[in-house]
Amino acid sequence: MSSPTVMPNISFVGGGRMAEALISGVLSSGGYKAEQIHVADPDTARLDHLKQQYGVQISATNHEAVVSGDVIVLAVKPQVTAAVLKEIGDGLAKRLVISVVAGMQLMRIIEACGPQARVIRAMPNTPAMVGEGMTALAIGPGVGESDVACARQLFESVGRVASVDERFMDAVTGLSGSGPAYVFLMIEAMADGGVKMGLSRETASLLAAQTVLGAARMVIETGQHPARLKDQVASPGGTTIVGLHRLEQGGLRGVLIDAVEAATKRSQELGG
Repeated sequence: MSSPTVMPNISFVGGGRMAEALISGVLSSGGYKAEQIHVADPDTARLDHLKQQYGVQISATNHEAVVSGDVIVLAVKPQVTAAVLKEIGDGLAKRLVISVVAGMQLMRIIEACGPQARVIRAMPNTPAMVGEGMTALAIGPGVGESDVACARQLFESVGRVASVDERFMDAVTGLSGSGPAYVFLMIEAMADGGVKMGLSRETASLLAAQTVLGAARMVIETGQHPARLKDQVASPGGTTIVGLHRLEQGGLRGVLIDAVEAATKRSQELGG
C-alpha cells in the first residue's frame, strides 16, 4: 500500500465482538465504505447480523476473505488460530496482517505466513465497542511506516493507540486488556456503597460510572499525575481524605498492583 490515505480493503477473519467494534468504528470515521470491508466467520447468524447492521461484504470462507483484502485482521479465538493460519497462511504472505488474537506472538504468525509477511500484533480492549478503547501495537519485522499508519488509523477509530515492544504485551494484557473488568468491579462496589447509604441502585450506578469516566478524562486531558489530582480533591480534615484513608487501610493500591501482576503472569502462561 502506498499511503494510508488510499484506503485499502480490509478483511476480517473472525466476526466476533471486537471485529464488530472495529467495523463500526472505521465506518463511523468516514474513511471506509461498507463495500471495502469483508468478513468471514463460521457462525452464519453472526454474518447475517453484520451484513444487515453495517452492509459489509460477507465471505463464504476464510480464504475468500483473504483474497478480497489488502489488510487482514485476524480476529479468531486463540484455540483455533493455528488451524486458521494453516488454512490461510499462504495467502497472507504479501498482505498486512493485524492480529488481535490474545497471546499469539508475532513469530508464530510469521512462521505460518512466511518471512515476507508483514504482521502487527494488537491488544485492544472492550471499551472499543463504545469508541473508548485502548489498543497497544507491537510491530513485526519488515512492517513499513504506511502499514503502521494504517493500523493506527484502524484502532484510533475506536479509541487511543500506543506502540510497545512485544515483550511488554503480556503486561499490556494484564493492565489495559483485563483492566476494564477491574474498573467494572470498582464501579459496582462504589454503587453498592451508595445503595447502602440510601441511594437508589439506578442513581448510585450512574453516579459511580460517571465519576470514573470524568476522573479518567481529567487524567488524560490535564496531563497531571493522578496523585496530584487526588490531592486537589482531598481537603484537610474533609470527607475525601477519610475515605482515602480507609481505601489505603484496605490495601486497594496493593491489590490492584497484584491484580495486574497476576493477569500478566497468566497471559505469559497462556502464550507459552
